[in-house]
Amino acid sequence: MTGHLKSWPFVLALSIISAPIVLMYSYLFIDTITNSPPGSFIPHEFTLEHWRFLWETRPGKPSIWRVTLNSFLFASSSCLVVLVVSSTAGYVLSRLNVPGRAFFLAGVMVLHAFPAVTLIVAIFLVLQMVGLYNSLIGVILVKAAIDMPLGIWIMKGFYDTVPWEIEMAGIADGASRFTVWRKLVLPQVKPGLFALGLFAFLLGWSEFILPQVLAPGGDVQVLSVYLAGLIADDNNFDMAMFKSVGLFYIAPVLILFLFFQKYLMNIYGGGTKG
Repeated sequence: MTGHLKSWPFVLALSIISAPIVLMYSYLFIDTITNSPPGSFIPHEFTLEHWRFLWETRPGKPSIWRVTLNSFLFASSSCLVVLVVSSTAGYVLSRLNVPGRAFFLAGVMVLHAFPAVTLIVAIFLVLQMVGLYNSLIGVILVKAAIDMPLGIWIMKGFYDTVPWEIEMAGIADGASRFTVWRKLVLPQVKPGLFALGLFAFLLGWSEFILPQVLAPGGDVQVLSVYLAGLIADDNNFDMAMFKSVGLFYIAPVLILFLFFQKYLMNIYGGGTKG
């Protein structure tokens, strides 16, 4: 009881701080389903015309459902590549005494320090040379490569917390190193895999610069680029529709956070001990 009494000031302060944000998002949603007289903040009629992009394709714009599918393919594919490479590379750097291990670890951190925008010209030229410019495959590989250094370091941290005794017992029983990793070690770092997967997906979902420069075509356009295109359309700019598309864009992020926030909070934690 005493603990609850001591914590109420923090709860009150958090409520006061978050109240304006909650009110802002609430009004944003209300504004997308209503119309208000000019100069007034009070809505006077209900309407779904601001959400007509869900069943109508704007002239000169791709279908919102095609763009949404591209966004899911981009985010999930880059997440999958990051998970596969990071889960294996992190284990090697944590457990195996490979030549140049310290140099490779330092190189991974140096690569992570470079913002993607500083490499965009070189990446653009490389994708044009290999024929992957303006394709989802090209931008997926680039995004995965940029996120991979952080993923490797995160997984290495989880592997470092797994007791050696687990692996030694498997090797003593005659299992191969790969079998030990797959059946004994990998289950111990499931919190890290879930957290990294969610984190990588969210990074891909929110990415704008890479798709905008490397995959601007309508057939491979993602939601972030589509949303930016609504602002650039000076002749047919619709603020209410822009806000509706923005809510549509962040809806999957909110859903993922509500259901999987406990895994995201474990991203800097460790593996299961015991």
